[in-house]
Amino acid sequence: MNANITREDAMALLRKYNQEPFHIQHALTVEGVMRWYANELRYGDDAEFWAMAGLLHDVDFEKYPEEHCLKAPELLAEIHASDELIHAVCSHGYGLCSDVEPEHEMEKIMFAADELTGLIGAAARMRPSKSCRDMEVSSLKKKFKDKRFAAGCSRDVIREGAERLGWELADLFEKTILAMRECEDSIAMEMEHL
Repeated sequence: MNANITREDAMALLRKYNQEPFHIQHALTVEGVMRWYANELRYGDDAEFWAMAGLLHDVDFEKYPEEHCLKAPELLAEIHASDELIHAVCSHGYGLCSDVEPEHEMEKIMFAADELTGLIGAAARMRPSKSCRDMEVSSLKKKFKDKRFAAGCSRDVIREGAERLGWELADLFEKTILAMRECEDSIAMEMEHL
């Protein structure tokens, strides 16, 4: 656990290497989703650690896309991140840009949910409400099956993530929608003040 790293430290590092609002919003989304999962799955004592891993998971992506998950340890060292946090951040890119395998349940969830938050976010933007608050699993399943929709969100990674967790895809969809509903308003407010 990184008791010495504050959220302010983490946000400052994120903002140092990420200027695109889309990337910052994605980081805030994965942070909120990971906090929700920690509390939901009775890892409440570690919720801040889970959230920090979510917030920083793409710290190197905007500036170093060709070195994604490889540059992260160097950047995370700037805030004296623990080996545990570095491992968690690097493991979300397993098989794509990293050979660090997700081991802990938290890492497996971040691996599965990272791509899925992108798909849910894209689907939400297409809705009249522009929200995931009224999104049903059935409508997300249709978007998931349409390979042209949000083509950058890897269906294979989402499927593999569910398998690693031993969950049905529908369960992963439902939980992640619920998690995104929970943090949607606070993210919108934070984005307004950036």
